[in-house]
Amino acid sequence: MTHRRRTLITRYPLFPKSILLARWCLLLLGVLLLGGTSWSQKLRPPQDTPPEWSRPYPPFRIAGNLYYVGTYDLACYLITTTKGNILINTGLPGSVPIIQKNIKTLGFQWKDLKILLTTQAHFDHVGAMAAIKKLTGAQLMADAKDAAVLADGGSSDYAFGGKGALFTPVMADKRLQDGDTIILGETRLTMLHHPGHTQGSCSYLLTTRDEERTYRVLIANMPTIVTEKKFSAVPAYPEIAQDYAYTLGALKKLSFDLWVASHASQFGLQKKHPPFSKYNPLAFADKKGYEAMVDGLSRAYQKKLEQDQ
Repeated sequence: MTHRRRTLITRYPLFPKSILLARWCLLLLGVLLLGGTSWSQKLRPPQDTPPEWSRPYPPFRIAGNLYYVGTYDLACYLITTTKGNILINTGLPGSVPIIQKNIKTLGFQWKDLKILLTTQAHFDHVGAMAAIKKLTGAQLMADAKDAAVLADGGSSDYAFGGKGALFTPVMADKRLQDGDTIILGETRLTMLHHPGHTQGSCSYLLTTRDEERTYRVLIANMPTIVTEKKFSAVPAYPEIAQDYAYTLGALKKLSFDLWVASHASQFGLQKKHPPFSKYNPLAFADKKGYEAMVDGLSRAYQKKLEQDQ
């Protein structure tokens, strides 16, 4: 797979407070009325979501300017900069109050969100994306391969689509390619195209610094297999087997100091940082845990391949 690197720099104009206030009121009204739109009438969200996906979890500082603001299991990450903040993942549609409260608890402002990102275009990670985009006016940047699924609310998802929108459709303002760099303030993130779980699943690498040292952090999207069909029986995604193989190989080659993932359960969040624990970045320097996770996914992939033989 060819790697390209581009740099995306976003600048934001300054508005008078009166204009901003009016804008906020309009955005809030839009979200409150969202339930009456034709899209909401068509939504068919999953009804059997695990309770830990919507259970609150105390927010905390992971390392440097990287913070956890998600739920008990759906990981959402806040990256703060001098030019505004970045939010990665939004959880379920009902997660907006949880994320908003978590950001405020950490001492940051909801209105300072400037860029929205996601690790995958699935209901449990982008369910609140459209609402948060409306509320904040932040730009949504997404892997180009997931842009269509975001735009139709998951209707065209190869595994879960075909029955209408699963979440409120949302348009990506920027379509990212493998190796693209996103810059906001002094922070640079590199997007890594890691397809398979979705066609545009992706991970992020960033370097952050605290009072003691610098850390290279991987926010990984682990390539779990979601389709129950044989790979050869997924016509909507003919490259699925090759994409999983590519991603598993790419994950094994990455170099980092700390790592987290799209689900808290994938990196053992509750054991590494119990509620209200002290700041301890090195709790996330679990290379053995990372290798074990990737090895386990590789075995699951090989077992899946055997179904096609």
